[in-house]
Amino acid sequence: MAGIYVYSDEPGLVAELLGFALSTGKQACAVTFSQEDADKAQAFGADKVLFFKGASPLAENYAKALADYLAAEQADLFLAGMTPRGRDLAARVAGYLACGMASDVLSLTPVAEGFTVEKMLYGGVAVLTETLASPAVVTIGSGKFDAPAAGDSPVETLEVPSDMRVRLVTSAPLVQEGVDLNKAEKVVGVGLGFSKQEDLSLAEDLAAVLGAEIGCTRSIAEERKWLPVEQYIGISGAVIKPQLYLSLGISGQIQHVIGVRDAKTIAAINTDENAPIFKAADYGIVGDMYEIAPLLTEALKKV
Repeated sequence: MAGIYVYSDEPGLVAELLGFALSTGKQACAVTFSQEDADKAQAFGADKVLFFKGASPLAENYAKALADYLAAEQADLFLAGMTPRGRDLAARVAGYLACGMASDVLSLTPVAEGFTVEKMLYGGVAVLTETLASPAVVTIGSGKFDAPAAGDSPVETLEVPSDMRVRLVTSAPLVQEGVDLNKAEKVVGVGLGFSKQEDLSLAEDLAAVLGAEIGCTRSIAEERKWLPVEQYIGISGAVIKPQLYLSLGISGQIQHVIGVRDAKTIAAINTDENAPIFKAADYGIVGDMYEIAPLLTEALKKV
């Protein structure tokens, strides 16, 4: 049966992808590869949850079985979350289906011919718009769609063969240093306008008053290493959708703005009145953040 089939190894992202699938009016199915994931997906309101059951614990080892199923069902779209495992599985499925694929897209829209996507090119210098005919495979990140209302979905278990050429030898938990910005309602972003690491306390004080989390530009996380990479916002980092995003000392290059453009309200403080961040901001203050941030913090304490 034609429809949209979604997969992610992150349960929250599964719910978001199902939100898109259900909004199209097409059948929305969640794809899982363990009983635990199937049980979690049951609550996300999908029309159906598919549990591909086999000998391997690795999702990518079911790419051939999944592709065969999608072909038999004449699926319109396989939509995977933008995670390392999601990208891996999506590429394998697209290869087996010999169909069009778009990776790490910014937007996804159903059209009569299939699906139109937008994605960044040349490190954010340009945006490519293209239409993929069905069947198609797409990977997309979090923060793009709203999760649907909770519902109890039926689970269909499929006994399938798995490719055992790749085996899991050992595993270890990934220690996350930073916060999960995708869950934050308010975010204060910091950039190269801060001259010393200890000056980040200005942003931390402001964030504490707002009840916000701290995010940053790529340079702060990867070059200066002042904050964990989990707090880097941008095209290859976190793409967030908070109620409020307040940037301090961030110029606003496209690579960063892509990560915050879905925020409900964007405010910015920068000394350069021509900084690109002001084009994306709903509210802007031209001035020295070293003076303005403490004043703003004190004013908010009185509210």
